[in-house]
Amino acid sequence: MSLIRVIFRRRVYVIAVLLIQIACILSFLAGSSMVFWHVNIGMQALSIVVSFYIVNTQGKSGYKLTWLFLFLVFPVFGGFLYILLHSQIDSRKLRRLVKEGNRLTHPLYFLPGDVLPLLEGKDCLNQVRYLQNYAGFPVYTHTQSEYFASGECFFAKTVEELAKAERYIFIEFFIIKEGYMLDTIMDVLEHKAASGLDVRLIYDDLGCFMLPSNYKRRLAEKGIKCEVFNPFQPILSSHQNNRDHRKIVIVDGKVAFTGGINIGDEYINALERFGHWKDAAIMLEGEAAWSFTLIFLRMWNLQQPQKIVYEAFYPWQESACPVPSDGYVQPYADSPIDDENVGEHVYIQIINNAREYLYINTPYLVADENLLSALKLAAKSGVDVRIITPHRWDKKIVAITSRSYYRELVSAGVKIYEYTDGFNHSKTFVSDDKVATVGTTNLDFRSLYLHFECGVWLYKNRAISSIKEDFLATLPSCRQITLKDCARNAFQRIVQDILRLFAPLM
Repeated sequence: MSLIRVIFRRRVYVIAVLLIQIACILSFLAGSSMVFWHVNIGMQALSIVVSFYIVNTQGKSGYKLTWLFLFLVFPVFGGFLYILLHSQIDSRKLRRLVKEGNRLTHPLYFLPGDVLPLLEGKDCLNQVRYLQNYAGFPVYTHTQSEYFASGECFFAKTVEELAKAERYIFIEFFIIKEGYMLDTIMDVLEHKAASGLDVRLIYDDLGCFMLPSNYKRRLAEKGIKCEVFNPFQPILSSHQNNRDHRKIVIVDGKVAFTGGINIGDEYINALERFGHWKDAAIMLEGEAAWSFTLIFLRMWNLQQPQKIVYEAFYPWQESACPVPSDGYVQPYADSPIDDENVGEHVYIQIINNAREYLYINTPYLVADENLLSALKLAAKSGVDVRIITPHRWDKKIVAITSRSYYRELVSAGVKIYEYTDGFNHSKTFVSDDKVATVGTTNLDFRSLYLHFECGVWLYKNRAISSIKEDFLATLPSCRQITLKDCARNAFQRIVQDILRLFAPLM
């Protein structure tokens, strides 16, 4: 019976169907009859037409060059593959829903008030203006922030805050895995749902591919509302390209968490996969948590469009938020649907504005020329730029590609360290003791341009010193990369250069 259950599990079925489709396409295109010959000619013509289309579209040059290279190497498959991976299903409908959600919620972000005028003349004004006036995410005061340098600390505090919920709990994660961490959180959610609270969960279907196929129904039976983002289908389609990579926990609109930590036992080191799992998260208590509440509800409404009275969830309708101010806090979200690379722009502005130091944690270092140029220029200008990446990686090909960037960065003066105790999954920037960001966005193409992401930008906030201290405390567990370490033989150089050509597709 166990063998039968394995065979009919959803993930086995999906993989099998995808492999059958790929085999059918390849056998059809590799045929030798006259029909197949005409098809091949038509496919090559399609690749030529698509190549002209790519050249004339707006977008990252890295993407364009990668696809044009693919057309040269695979003239038959290239154009077909591009159309397959870029013809988004219902993209116009999704864009319409995103635009409508932005229109409805934009004024509600300002229910706590507009504090932008307080920053006139400050050196952070341009950053704040961009996020508030263009991206649509206001800056807040009356917010306390607490930084967590490990999944264990984040987990303990999250369970503690969930237990205090009185009205609603909203949770959104890229990965949810069965185990101790999930069981502990679910015990609290079940109890709160049974007590009449509005408990909602969004999870990404591809990220949670290992969950049972009936998991949504099981949650509904426990009183937990659930939406599955972009359900994975066993059909070759670009519809699977954009994933919900966010990690958000919201309690009553008064408390919010985000960061790199998913729900899975390896994130709290209850299960070892790549050595010690190093991660980071942040908790906001006060007005800025309301921003995350709206970000969540907008995503919720993308799954099952409905009329939501967003302002009904505002927690301070009868009195002002009593939380004292601690600097300035500006949550933000990024979406591949609006063609605005919010996460990348936050990172670039922090890099460009750094004067003394810039410390970065990232699990992947597969960046485009904009970020690479900004990092190298900062280092050449005398800024102490340091980056911690993993020494033990979860994706071997991405690791090889990441290391292909080491030589040019180290040559420019950027100090790169690899975390030797395990896997560094943190995504943090901190600069000059006054600016920092903690979020879900990796320094790779998928995170920066293809996924739904989120983060928190901080200015003159006490959590900034904790982020810096965590970075410095991690350095003794790291090995600094030297130019000698970057030396490559001819074979390694060829492999890295080829993989780097395909970096925009990773």
